[in-house]
Amino acid sequence: MMTEKAARLPYRPCVGVVLVNDAGLIFAGRRHDGPASAWQMPQGGIDEGEKPREAALRELREETGVSAGLVEFVAKSPDWVTYDLPEELVGKIWGGKYRGQRQRWFLFRFLGRDIDIDIETDHPEFAEWRWVKADEMLAVIVPFKRAVYEAVIKAFRPHLA
Repeated sequence: MMTEKAARLPYRPCVGVVLVNDAGLIFAGRRHDGPASAWQMPQGGIDEGEKPREAALRELREETGVSAGLVEFVAKSPDWVTYDLPEELVGKIWGGKYRGQRQRWFLFRFLGRDIDIDIETDHPEFAEWRWVKADEMLAVIVPFKRAVYEAVIKAFRPHLA
């Protein structure tokens, strides 16, 4: 149950990226600052004046080293999706300004090779990465993001085969 104070906070505008390879597998990264069992897809905030698709490509490059020239746009989520942070995280991240995130998700087909992925970026987000099946992605995401991931994978599943 969220406190009244936390419930009054806005959602942080954000994008997420489902990067899928030719085998229909999804890029999953294990965050440096998370539990060893928790993996996620690239995501991040939308900068002031930035369009969501531009933000998705920027976040993809910043977190994986994959440039716009190595991907093909396939789809975007039909709706924005939100999630609330667990109570113990509200006030501790994003300067305490947000209760969670409001996200628009984009599906991009990866046109490169595994060697083109470089998570040792200027500000590394991930400690390691791998390709996973959609159902495995749902199994390894932190519980408070699971409903978002379920909605995103459901929306994009026809494109993952």
